[in-house]
Amino acid sequence: MPETYTDTPLLTDRYTDAVTYAATHHARQLRKGTEVPYLSHLLSVSSLVLEMGGSEDEAIGGLLHDVVEDGGGAAAEAEIRRRFGDDVARIVVANSDTDEIPKPPWRARKEAYVAAIAHKQPDELRVSLADKLHNARAILLDLRTAGTDLWGRFNPTADVPWYYRALADAFAARADVLGTGGVAALGELTRTVDAIDRLVAEAPD
Repeated sequence: MPETYTDTPLLTDRYTDAVTYAATHHARQLRKGTEVPYLSHLLSVSSLVLEMGGSEDEAIGGLLHDVVEDGGGAAAEAEIRRRFGDDVARIVVANSDTDEIPKPPWRARKEAYVAAIAHKQPDELRVSLADKLHNARAILLDLRTAGTDLWGRFNPTADVPWYYRALADAFAARADVLGTGGVAALGELTRTVDAIDRLVAEAPD
């Protein structure tokens, strides 16, 4: 099948600018317990959003969804609003775990994030779903290679399997607003969480 093209690019210079902004902000950050640049996660989230049929604003939100949370705070939110618009800033804020320093306790933050899924707008939901799907994929891969030693990368109080099951259930309750691509991504998240739960259940004590 030949390649297909569009007369008008679906991603503009705003997207290119957002890639540079994300790469600069997260330049020294790595994925937990790895030597993988954190930008790989942000590019993957943005890609998943686009594959769901998300807009350019959503794709930019995927690139920038951790900027406020990871040290940017209110100043970064204001800059994102100025450079990329109100909708992108709203998506980023809706997908920020917290901008408090020090961060509140892990369980309280995660329970609040799960509860907030019920109130997110559809574009905010798709970015959140893409974020959690990419993380869940990485957790499953690492469980298959490193086993439950993987949990040592996380906060000592973290119950990671509980969190991803709660996320999958919360997204499922909003499936009607995710769109066709979002529903497909939700199906993959659910299957991935099921596989994580099986590996955890089979792991030796």
